[in-house]
Amino acid sequence: MKSQVFDRSEHVYRNDAFVVKDAVRFFNGTPVHTLPPPESFLGTGVYALYYTGSNPLYKRYAELNRLSYGYPVYVGKAVPKGWRQARSSDSVLHQSRELIGRLREHGRSITLGADLLLEDFRCRFVIFEAEGSDMISTIEAALIKLNKPLWNTAVDGFGNHDPGRGRYEQAKSDWDVIHEGRAWANKCNGKHAEKNTIIFNIRLHLKKLGPSQ
Repeated sequence: MKSQVFDRSEHVYRNDAFVVKDAVRFFNGTPVHTLPPPESFLGTGVYALYYTGSNPLYKRYAELNRLSYGYPVYVGKAVPKGWRQARSSDSVLHQSRELIGRLREHGRSITLGADLLLEDFRCRFVIFEAEGSDMISTIEAALIKLNKPLWNTAVDGFGNHDPGRGRYEQAKSDWDVIHEGRAWANKCNGKHAEKNTIIFNIRLHLKKLGPSQ
């Protein structure tokens, strides 16, 4: 499917009632763009990534998303620093580039990951402003519960960051085992899951995903 022209206003959620079902409905109707989106923008919020490529491991996602983007492979959120401690003012929320930054970061991870092509991914997102920013975690959780995205549920680690010096005793994530390429992940020396086990779990997950094509 062809990506739409970028218009930030089409991604901003506005509803004083802040009803979860309404916000999810709005999210599912937002325009879909390349990953990352073609233009920079300000804001924080919730996003989803969709796979449409030819990797045999994710063929089911490509089939399900062929006509419309209804099956995300990953759902995430982007909040400004200090948000968890309620230190972020409305002006910080409006001026934040966390959402576009997070999408660009995911684009870099996919570019580095083995057997993945960035052009095979699309994204959609919702920007929450003012009091609406309180909905970010709730909507992210609702979308994950509703869609059960593969990289949120059956394969861990896609959204991980470099743990930093002195913390590489942890295991390499499932995602980094099957899509090796992030340099910092290769420094993790803990015992990780076997690749065959991860692939088995992926195939098991995909059997439960959507109608057969």
